[in-house]
Amino acid sequence: MKPRHKRAAIAVALLAIVGVGVALILQAFNSNIQFSYTPTQIAAHEAPLNRTLRVGGLVQAGSVVRDGVTVSFTVTDTVKAVAVRYQGILPDLFKEGKGVVAQGQLGADGVFVAREVLAKHDENYMPPEAADAVAKAEQVRKHMENAAAG
Repeated sequence: MKPRHKRAAIAVALLAIVGVGVALILQAFNSNIQFSYTPTQIAAHEAPLNRTLRVGGLVQAGSVVRDGVTVSFTVTDTVKAVAVRYQGILPDLFKEGKGVVAQGQLGADGVFVAREVLAKHDENYMPPEAADAVAKAEQVRKHMENAAAG
């Protein structure tokens, strides 16, 4: 084999190794990415089932039901709502009508089973996911009102 062919074979082998490495890294990132969804998106079936994701919004007033360490509540973006079930101790700042982000999986029954629940930190703070969800829902509500009026 000529030296030129040897260099070309080595270059092709190195490119193949780098390509396999990049593919493995991208696959690892894809399996660990957690997307955030609003209750409206979940109601529209845009969220994948049985995959880790986040849902953000406000805890609907009157929806919190405690049964030992299992808590069921509803997260809303003021347009749609999604039922959430969580087993564990909730943060001290978890309250009805306040911002919340839950991380977990959406089941086939439409109930979001949370593994972690994050609540707002102070009076002026709402988690970015929850703030975005409420803002988007308010835009949709205004658009629907304008369409109905005109």
